[in-house]
Amino acid sequence: MMVAKWIPVLFWITAVYDSVLGLVFLLSPGYPFELFGVTPPNHMGYVQFPAALLLIFAFLFFNIARNPLANRGLIVYGILFKAAYCGVSGWYWAVTDLPAMWKPFTLADLVMGLLFILAYRQLPADIFGQ
Repeated sequence: MMVAKWIPVLFWITAVYDSVLGLVFLLSPGYPFELFGVTPPNHMGYVQFPAALLLIFAFLFFNIARNPLANRGLIVYGILFKAAYCGVSGWYWAVTDLPAMWKPFTLADLVMGLLFILAYRQLPADIFGQ
């Protein structure tokens, strides 16, 4: 089965994007808050744990990019991950004042999540129904 060329590219880009964000927020968690003039949380562990999760998901996206067909079932987790972030940040954007530093991430993740859905639908299910 031939995989559309844009699918692995999408997951490579996402893996790099999440890796960079994860590393920045893990290794220098105060920097983005200072850069955007946003009050940081009272403990940087609240920032560093989600940063570590970003790195874990980056590894997931690297694996999908290497073989989208074999790893089609993992795309569902990527969709849920992006939906969770967009759902939370989008809710706060809609009902209260979401700091501007989070808005580009919300939009990027929304686009990626929608493209993940498209990729998932374009890849055929294997014999086990993934």
